[in-house]
Amino acid sequence: MALRKFRPVTPGTRHKVISSFEEITTSTPEKSLLAPIKSSGGRNNQGRMTLRYRGGGHKRMYRIIDFKRDKDAYAATVKTIEYDPNRNARIALVAYADGEKRYIIAPLGLKVGQKIQSGKGIAPEIGNALLLSEIPLGTVVHNIELTPGQGAAMARSAGSSAQLLAREGTHAVLKLPSGETRMVPIACRATIGSVSNPDAQNESHGKAGRRRWLGWRPRNRGVVMNPVDHPMGGGEGKSSGGHPRSRKGLLAKGKKTRNPKKTTSKFIIERRKKRS
Repeated sequence: MALRKFRPVTPGTRHKVISSFEEITTSTPEKSLLAPIKSSGGRNNQGRMTLRYRGGGHKRMYRIIDFKRDKDAYAATVKTIEYDPNRNARIALVAYADGEKRYIIAPLGLKVGQKIQSGKGIAPEIGNALLLSEIPLGTVVHNIELTPGQGAAMARSAGSSAQLLAREGTHAVLKLPSGETRMVPIACRATIGSVSNPDAQNESHGKAGRRRWLGWRPRNRGVVMNPVDHPMGGGEGKSSGGHPRSRKGLLAKGKKTRNPKKTTSKFIIERRKKRS
């Protein structure tokens, strides 16, 4: 999973750095696992803009991903590794012994033809989904459930992984990608390994048009607006803008946004690291 850099033959390729896509084995998705996506452009069901800077972008179809990994009776064979336009990780098409096909998030190192399983009493090998109660301590995992049977909720993006540190009674202790340490019920499932495409964070669009293809419209900074439009707007020349805050006046850069009364706070052992 290497990166591809370009010679600056045009302004758009001068800073362009994208994936080489060498791990992709097919460009045709499984038709039975596609679903339509309606582009909202940041509008709600009343047609009013609730999210700015969204709109346009290339038309996409959603790939239905199996985040639950609850088909325990059969082993599956990896058929293809594919690109998914809706996420930065790669996805894998797997075929079960009974003929059913599903998409899963492809772990790093998963190969076509490899066998994967899920359930109790299986080996903790890359791509297998196990209960946290059966995974050896120190193992790197991804696609972690927060509630048994809910489906994967944590460590799903490209290159993400968490480490199983300990087990205490009915809960397991995990160190998450953010640096947070928290408890998760041992009846939850997780997949062995880390998520594929770890170089996604090093990619560079190279030009504004590539950003538009992804559905993002131009975004202007608050300090260049007028005072009527943003709390940081106004002033003569290049003013600093005052205290960093959002358009609605909420302080940015450091203010804790998590509700202190949230019921799941009791499961967090150590908060995530602060940005330096």
